[in-house]
Amino acid sequence: MSRIDPNFLPETEKALAALDTRRSVPAKQLTEPGPDQRQLERMLRSAVRVPDHGKRVPFRFLSIRGDARHALGERLAARGQERDPDAGDAAVEKDRGRFSHAPLIVVVVARLGPDEKIPEQERLLTAGCVCFALLQAAQALGFGAVWLTGWPAYDPQVADWFGLGADERVAGFIHIGTPKLDVPERERPDPLALLSAWAPA
Repeated sequence: MSRIDPNFLPETEKALAALDTRRSVPAKQLTEPGPDQRQLERMLRSAVRVPDHGKRVPFRFLSIRGDARHALGERLAARGQERDPDAGDAAVEKDRGRFSHAPLIVVVVARLGPDEKIPEQERLLTAGCVCFALLQAAQALGFGAVWLTGWPAYDPQVADWFGLGADERVAGFIHIGTPKLDVPERERPDPLALLSAWAPA
């Protein structure tokens, strides 16, 4: 009985193509329509299927839509000026508009803190995997998305606005919407140039 090479199965190529064609869409190029609640829930069901050592579920989500995006932008503009009183108008406007383009932003929150068995880095990596899986899920449903951070991801005042606990941090802001344009492919690294074989000395 001959063994079927899975490399030639259409299902295999289709699954790999979903990975091979992933690309980030700049937040400014994302517009309505965005995912509705049903679509968001479907994306999150896929996004939570990540490696999770010890089944700690070291992540949670916040969604930002509608007028909440603009309200957050006003707060960020003011906070940015507090952080840097010499900030120019362009920097202030950039902060004001950070969350005003994509119709939906999902904040992926890493839940960390003391753990006797699972190192913090492994739990943070799990939250990072969630960010990537959410990008893939958004694209699978026909949306564009981008994973961003910037200073708001690390600012204690912003963390307070989001209600983050002392053991939580923002892993990423996932902006999701309909692309205004087709994003061109960019050059990718050659994986073979990054691969080396280890052998004991």
